Amino acid sequence: MLASNSTSTHPAAFFLIGIPGLEHLHIWISIPFCSAYTLAVLGNCTLLFIIQADTALHEPMYLFLAMLAAIDLILSSTTLPKMLAIFWFRDREINFYACLVQMFFLHSFSIMESAVLVAMAFDRYVAICKPLHYTTVLTGPLITKIGMAAVFRAVTLMTPLPFLLRRFHYCRGPTIAHCYCEHMAVVRLACGDTRFNNIYGIAVAMFIAVWDLLFVSLSYIFILQTVLQLASQEARYKAFGTCASHIGAILAFYTPAVISSVMHRVARRAAPHVHILLANFYMLFPPMVNPIIYGVKTKQIRERVLGLFLRKDV
Repeated sequence: MLASNSTSTHPAAFFLIGIPGLEHLHIWISIPFCSAYTLAVLGNCTLLFIIQADTALHEPMYLFLAMLAAIDLILSSTTLPKMLAIFWFRDREINFYACLVQMFFLHSFSIMESAVLVAMAFDRYVAICKPLHYTTVLTGPLITKIGMAAVFRAVTLMTPLPFLLRRFHYCRGPTIAHCYCEHMAVVRLACGDTRFNNIYGIAVAMFIAVWDLLFVSLSYIFILQTVLQLASQEARYKAFGTCASHIGAILAFYTPAVISSVMHRVARRAAPHVHILLANFYMLFPPMVNPIIYGVKTKQIRERVLGLFLRKDV
């Protein structure tokens, strides 16, 4: 189906298959996805409410956590509602420009989340290695600048993609073998020379993964050196404890991405639904578990959450 404008070479709409080969199980698959999305929305909204309402939590660590919760909320809401519409109502059609917008938000907010995790690693580095300078280094204006830099980097890197995709002629049909509009899934439908898109996509992914993980790793190397120099075991345990939530969030974000990337290379002959299920897991797992990680591991958050529900009971 082509757009009514004769000068346009792109479809008026794409059609999202969902999970190829498992269409007959979409209703059953929707149950864990819907449950996970519900947990993600409730958990991240609760975090945002608690941090906003309690002025004692208006500190750098919790402000970064609020950024992470907001990003997770938007990231999961970018894909899950449409995915559930496919599973429940077979609503597979998505407007061409809506597809590009979804793709832009999907990749942009993934990059923003990685940047916020780096900022949180810097926060832990200053708190443990430079505790006397914590309040003078991580000021309100600096936190604002870090947040703006995370948005600017993501938008700058992802803005070219919709314009690059818009210029292609899509002669391989309008059907996307995925649950959402992922960059490479759309590129596969395009005719002509798509090498630049392929190279650009890989370059951005490598740039984000390498540099962000490098900065996180360096922060924790310095943290480890400082902690091991502490005199008492209790002090070392307490210092490591303040990093536990952040390490959990890093593992929740990067582990599914690494597994998905490795599977794409070592299991190329695997059924398409294996790769798509892994991609969906990567998109939904961090937003779902981050509130749980911080709710369980962070005493201040845990006390506020318990207090919120106990007041309701009273």
